[in-house]
Amino acid sequence: MDPSVQAAAEAARGFMPPDEGIALHQAAMSVPVGGYPMLEIGSYCGKSAVYLGSAAAVRDTVLFALDHHRGSEENQPGWEWHEPDLVDAGTGRMDTLPLFRRTLFDAGLEASVVALVGESSVVGRHWTTPLSLLFIDGGHGAEPAHRDYQTWTPHVADGGQLVIHDVFPDPADGGRPPFEIYCRAMESGAFTEERAVGSLRVLRRVGPGC
Repeated sequence: MDPSVQAAAEAARGFMPPDEGIALHQAAMSVPVGGYPMLEIGSYCGKSAVYLGSAAAVRDTVLFALDHHRGSEENQPGWEWHEPDLVDAGTGRMDTLPLFRRTLFDAGLEASVVALVGESSVVGRHWTTPLSLLFIDGGHGAEPAHRDYQTWTPHVADGGQLVIHDVFPDPADGGRPPFEIYCRAMESGAFTEERAVGSLRVLRRVGPGC
C-alpha cells in the first residue's frame, strides 16, 4: 500500500486498527482488474473507504461507499462510541458526510470512491450489479446486521469476497450480530473463510445460496 495513502487511512477518524485495515486493503487488491465494483456498508468518516478505494484505483474499478451518515446505534448520544463534535448543530443529528468527503479528498481518492448516501435497505432494493467484494460494517444491532447480510450477499459474484468487521467469537469482546452473520455465511455453504485478522473475516464465495 502506498505509504502516503496508508498514512491518510490511519489518520482518518474511525475504529479500524491498522492491521485490519491493511488486511482489508489486501483483500481488495485480489479482485480482478477491471472487474465488478466493490461495495462497503458503513463508511463513517472514510477510514475503510481509503483502504478499499486505494485498491479499487489500482484494480481499475470503483468502490461504492454506502452510509446514511447519521451514525449507527452505538454512535448516538449516550452510547459508548458517540462523538459529540460530529453532531450537526443545525439539525441536532449526527452527520459524518463532510468528514467522509474530506478524508477522500486528502487521500486523493475522489475518482475511485462513489458515495451512496442513504439507508442500506432502500438502496439494496434497487441494486442489480454484481460485486467483486462486499464489506459489511454497518449497524451492529441484530436487525441491521442481518438485514445487510440478507440484502447484499446475493450480489457477491462467484469467486467474490465477503468481508465482515467486528466479528468477536467471545461475547465479552464485542456485540454478537457481526459474529452471527459470519456464522450464517459459513453455515450457508456459499462462502469459505480465507483469512482472519483481529476482528476482520475475509470470506470467498464458492457456491450458491446465502
